[in-house]
Amino acid sequence: MFEATAILVVGLCLLVWSADRLVYGAAAIARNVGISPLVIGMTILAMGSSAPEMVVSATAALDGKTDTAVGNVLGSNIANIALILGVTALIKPLSISSGIIRRELPLMLGVTIIAGAILWDNYLGFGEGVALAVMFAAFLLLMMKFGKDSGAEDPMLVEQEAEIPQGVSNVSAAIWIVIGLALLIFSADMVVDSAVVIAKAFGMSDLVIGLTIVAVGTSLPELAASVAGVMKGEDDLAVGNIIGSNIFNILAVMGLPGLLAPSELNPLAMGRDFYVMLAISVLLFIFAVGKSRTIRRWEGIALLTCFVGYQGYLLSHVAA
Repeated sequence: MFEATAILVVGLCLLVWSADRLVYGAAAIARNVGISPLVIGMTILAMGSSAPEMVVSATAALDGKTDTAVGNVLGSNIANIALILGVTALIKPLSISSGIIRRELPLMLGVTIIAGAILWDNYLGFGEGVALAVMFAAFLLLMMKFGKDSGAEDPMLVEQEAEIPQGVSNVSAAIWIVIGLALLIFSADMVVDSAVVIAKAFGMSDLVIGLTIVAVGTSLPELAASVAGVMKGEDDLAVGNIIGSNIFNILAVMGLPGLLAPSELNPLAMGRDFYVMLAISVLLFIFAVGKSRTIRRWEGIALLTCFVGYQGYLLSHVAA
């Protein structure tokens, strides 16, 4: 048990680091070959924080743990809003001025409802995986259009451009891509395998292990990015990372198990966890579009309380 926990911690640390290095290398090469900062920011950087979820979900699905893969998506989305934005808002109230974020919020709610429609019959099929992949491609194109319409002065675009690495040679960037990708796949195996051992030791279902340990662990990049962003005064980037990650998780990450291993799902994914994700998403929407367009500290406390209560409930019903 101790060994499995140690492997899980090391795996999660490697997962976060390797995802960062992969995105770093990819963004550097993209800049070197002349791809615009807008495209890099709205695709490579925006997808980067969801890379751990993508690889872990694919690994879990290939291991026959589709419930873990889907639980990872639902749990990560809940953690992104309730835990990460809750903690970030406690550090400093988050002021939202980006027009892109105000357009993304309704999209996030719409995509969340799509997730419910897909989970409704407790089955994730190949056709649904294809549909999600198509919608994901359409979303990327739509985000680039939003970026162009908003103009280069949009706060989130300015903050994203500042994150793109400069002065990195193609050779160095390529090396980081290879290292990042290799370690990302390796560490995902470590996380899934050790999580299964821990789940069996505590009598956890595949769904609960995905909703708790795996989901929180794969959300660490969003936590690091959001806290770092708010400490630098990049409130829009901190919030934008979370909203974008949640959309990516549903359209890209949840589609992977459908493409790789279509199967029946635990009914509680729809009957319990989807509604928690939907409620948390609606709460964020209400907080973010209010007159002040600020997520205040008391709202951060409310989000954090929701997260603690939800995780407490799950851990007291570990077999469900």
